[in-house]
Amino acid sequence: MTAPRIFTVRASSWGRLFDCAHAWEGTHLLGMKKPGGVRALLGTAVHAGTAAYDKARLEGGTCTPDDAAGVMIDELRNPNFEVDLRQDGLSIDEAERIALVVLVKYCRDIAPQFEFVGVETTLNPLDIDCGGLMVRLTGTMDRARAVDTGAGVAIADVKTGARIVENGEAVTRGKAAQTGTYQLMYEKTEGVPTVGSQIIALSTSGQAQTAVSPIFDARRVMVGEDDKPGLLQHAAAMFRTGLFPPNPSSVLCSPKYCARWNSCMFK
Repeated sequence: MTAPRIFTVRASSWGRLFDCAHAWEGTHLLGMKKPGGVRALLGTAVHAGTAAYDKARLEGGTCTPDDAAGVMIDELRNPNFEVDLRQDGLSIDEAERIALVVLVKYCRDIAPQFEFVGVETTLNPLDIDCGGLMVRLTGTMDRARAVDTGAGVAIADVKTGARIVENGEAVTRGKAAQTGTYQLMYEKTEGVPTVGSQIIALSTSGQAQTAVSPIFDARRVMVGEDDKPGLLQHAAAMFRTGLFPPNPSSVLCSPKYCARWNSCMFK
């Protein structure tokens, strides 16, 4: 009996798969790479600082906002991935100023609202049989936390970006695939059910707003319902046929964001 083909999908890459599967194939199956920009580095640095602060609280240690800022600045000044400093028109010094404001607001206003039971949780890969092939879900909750809501565990994902807060509310649109994957993997790893997901939104625009979404059912988006296939089934159809459709209308269809741009005939 032939073993089923295995397609590995990182939780954080689902959005790109369904935004432009052609670009996703280039990056995740064909190995095409592109340097990140300063805004991506800014997000990574903010996540490092908030994680240091939350992890210390979870473990009963002490981490002041100043301590967390030190972790964040080190990540910003010494990235572990290639960065194109010309990509965004944002300097490292400007990024640092924005990041410091956002981090302090998080430590002061957001973190005290939560009772975390997991920060930077390592999740076991989860294989899902999709009829003749296996989709292997992978990822570490380096940007998400497990939260005790009183009614059960929810997955709270820290999101940064210039437009992650709209009209004072956290944007959840397009975020369910990643958090839903974390729900599935957390349930498998920890052996406990989850009650949903929520977004902790940290705006890196000039106003540096913060917001927390209500809890929503992201898991359903992945697995679907009896009469409605979820994203796992839709992804399996692409993997099964080997067809990864392009999306020339994607807002990320640009040499700035797409590693496949130079060889793509659909742009």
